[in-house]
Amino acid sequence: MAASLTMEIVTPERKVFSEEVEALVVPATEGYLGVLPNHAPMITGLEIGVVKYTQANQEKNLAISGGFMEVIDNKVIILADTAELSGEINVLRAQEAKARAEKRLQDKSALVDQIRAQQALHRAVARLRATGK
Repeated sequence: MAASLTMEIVTPERKVFSEEVEALVVPATEGYLGVLPNHAPMITGLEIGVVKYTQANQEKNLAISGGFMEVIDNKVIILADTAELSGEINVLRAQEAKARAEKRLQDKSALVDQIRAQQALHRAVARLRATGK
């Protein structure tokens, strides 16, 4: 059997994922970061983006919207604000959220919170990337 590590992803609402994986790549605060078995212990912040992981020689994706990751003793724990497996994502809803965020970003009035609109756009894009759309 190939070397593996346990990956757990937990949000305030539920445990999203808890399985053995061969490798993963996460959207860390300083850029995308890869984790393989026997990785050195570490803790890092996570950004909105796509977590890519390899399981049974297949690459899979899930979307997260920030949080933290700890790696220790071949176990990865991701505490995320939100997390969705690619099969759970409603593509139409994500496309609509992306369109709304883009429209809000084009509105330059003082009533639109540009930072919130930008974050909404990043979340929608991450959800679409996780599904491959």
